Amino acid sequence: MSGPQARRPAIGGLFAITVAMGILLAAPSEEVVLAQTPASGSSEQLFKRMFVVLEHPRCMNCHTGEAFPRQGDDHHRHTMNVLRGPDDRGAAGLRCGTCHQSTNQSASGVPGAPDWHLAPVRMAWVGLTAGQLCRALRNPSLGGMSPDQMLAHFNTGLVRWAWEPGVNAQGRGRVTPSLSYDEFVSVTKLWIASGAACPQ
Repeated sequence: MSGPQARRPAIGGLFAITVAMGILLAAPSEEVVLAQTPASGSSEQLFKRMFVVLEHPRCMNCHTGEAFPRQGDDHHRHTMNVLRGPDDRGAAGLRCGTCHQSTNQSASGVPGAPDWHLAPVRMAWVGLTAGQLCRALRNPSLGGMSPDQMLAHFNTGLVRWAWEPGVNAQGRGRVTPSLSYDEFVSVTKLWIASGAACPQ
């Protein structure tokens, strides 16, 4: 057979392959996300990509070494004279959970996630360089975690909240980290697989 009819099966096969590729690209799996994440950099460079998220206000406002939490993209002191308290969950009579429920409150603008609380003072990150923060995360005395524990922590609702922070009291959406949550987790896995080295 020759002519246009002979070419139809080949064209049909090409069309099927194109559709299949479109489906794969439309819904990337974790393997696709990992493949799209630059892996040519060193372990130290991978942590620097993680650091962009870790130093974001959504993280830093709770990873403070002060006796109170901070708020907003400008890190201002928490209003209403909120204090850390002895267990990092607020002082007596004004506990974190009094206002911060398990979900964001759109009417008031109060953010929320399960088990809302401050990070312990030993895990204060404000003012640390990428290298200093990396070494703190690896140091058990400073609240460091094993790689598996770190990934499990990143999967908690409190950490995931940083990418779904809701709106503030003025109705404006809170700024989220520049990396998506999936990108952040993928880079973390690559960092761990490459030896979890720390920048200088």
